[in-house]
Amino acid sequence: MTRREFVGSAVGVAAWQVFSSRGFAAATTSPSLDLTTLTLVEVSARIRSGAVTSVQLTEACLDRIAVFDPKLNAFITVMRTAALTQARERDAELKAGQSRGPLHGIPIALKDNIDTAGVRTTAGSAVFGNRIPAEDATVVARLVAAGAVIIGKTNLYEFAMGGISYFGPVRNPWALDRDPGGSSSGSAAALAGSLCLGAIGTDTGGSVRQPAAHCGLVGLKPTNGLVPVRGIVPGVLSLDCCGPMTRTVEDAAMLLNVLAGYDRLDITSVEHSREDYVAALRQPVSGLRLGLPVGYFDRLDPEVAGAMREALSVLGTLTRGSKDMNLPPTSPAGMDGGGSGVSAELYAYHEELGRRDLPKYMLPERRRIEALSRTQGGDAADYVRGKWALELLRRTIDDAFTDFDLAVMPTERVLPMTLDAYIKDAYDTTARDPGLPFSNCPPINVYGIPAISIPCGFSRHGLPIGMMIAGPRFSEGRILALAKAYEQATEWHRRRPRLTPEMAVPEVRMP
Repeated sequence: MTRREFVGSAVGVAAWQVFSSRGFAAATTSPSLDLTTLTLVEVSARIRSGAVTSVQLTEACLDRIAVFDPKLNAFITVMRTAALTQARERDAELKAGQSRGPLHGIPIALKDNIDTAGVRTTAGSAVFGNRIPAEDATVVARLVAAGAVIIGKTNLYEFAMGGISYFGPVRNPWALDRDPGGSSSGSAAALAGSLCLGAIGTDTGGSVRQPAAHCGLVGLKPTNGLVPVRGIVPGVLSLDCCGPMTRTVEDAAMLLNVLAGYDRLDITSVEHSREDYVAALRQPVSGLRLGLPVGYFDRLDPEVAGAMREALSVLGTLTRGSKDMNLPPTSPAGMDGGGSGVSAELYAYHEELGRRDLPKYMLPERRRIEALSRTQGGDAADYVRGKWALELLRRTIDDAFTDFDLAVMPTERVLPMTLDAYIKDAYDTTARDPGLPFSNCPPINVYGIPAISIPCGFSRHGLPIGMMIAGPRFSEGRILALAKAYEQATEWHRRRPRLTPEMAVPEVRMP
């Protein structure tokens, strides 16, 4: 579908007019909830001023976890004792006049494929049910050095592959019968449910951006290599990224300032000049030329199409406007879906684990590992040729932006699935339509470029809808600036799901 066909289509755009009657909450009278719904910027200012302590914040999050995590299943491990110890230390440092920076004393949740020294890191699998790393992942070390309080490890699809977690499904705070998106499902649910102030996820084919879109959050996938992935259980290393999930764009920039930076022991890490992404938010966006990638607006859910049409109207007032653009095909790189590159890199990590612990995998991933074992990960020559093509694609991807500054598209083409439908689909792979792309996220990982998902509307039943902004390599600052401008022009990021202790949890049918 071209831009002209999309903008001219007869799609209703009134979905986002439904707020409190559909489960939205813009305010609350609960002091504890007030603290946990603050943005990172807001709570950072309160900590610096002494209006609130790190211990108070951490206890408020732990109180919310105790009440609502049994409904959401967002956490695998809650680090209550360690988090309170860290919070007391951060408060003592401030009392002594020592601040580690804007994140000082703020509770952050980590996806449970990110290593934490002395704390179980499971990757959502029984295979790693008792795995305790000896050292922190690079991103964890940076967060702790910046003063963040690590409050717990969040649930995820097994090994971030897109199947089922050994620890059960995570529920979407906006609708408990819905999937929050994956694989960083627990990070998104924890943040949207106000169980933490910020969260870290990983993104191999959309696993930060998809749950951000489905949970009404901001999710940023950086340029491949900008944020180190050393100490993170790999999915497909050539595609893996680590990024922030936050309530606002400025919060994402604040976290990226801490996460970004070269790590010479990380084979994927890329040297790049240090940037201040918070300062980059102030750059003007009125001169930006936006491209709408051809094909990325096809077969949209009507409510997603409506929200995007309205979002493009807003962006048109903020920039020089938009027109169609073409992004190159990704198939030669062998990194599409189950391509040779994906198969080979999955097999490289799971070969020994599968040989030793295959029965411990959940059925969907067990089938995948068995298939990889039969083919030994695929043809080596195909993989090498794919890697060559991937390298060339990433060296030349910026050429697609010669006449455009940034690309804009829906993050997901569909609304969040019911958990029953998602689980059925995960177990019955023969029911899938390989020609139907539900997500616009995976090609971005192949290109290796940065992209952000931001809230751009809600369905008539109160389900969040996300818009994605992507750009050339290392254009994070420009992407964040446009996302911030859109955020300031709209109100979507201010909405919160209405969770109550009395809410019933719908039963999930497992095959």
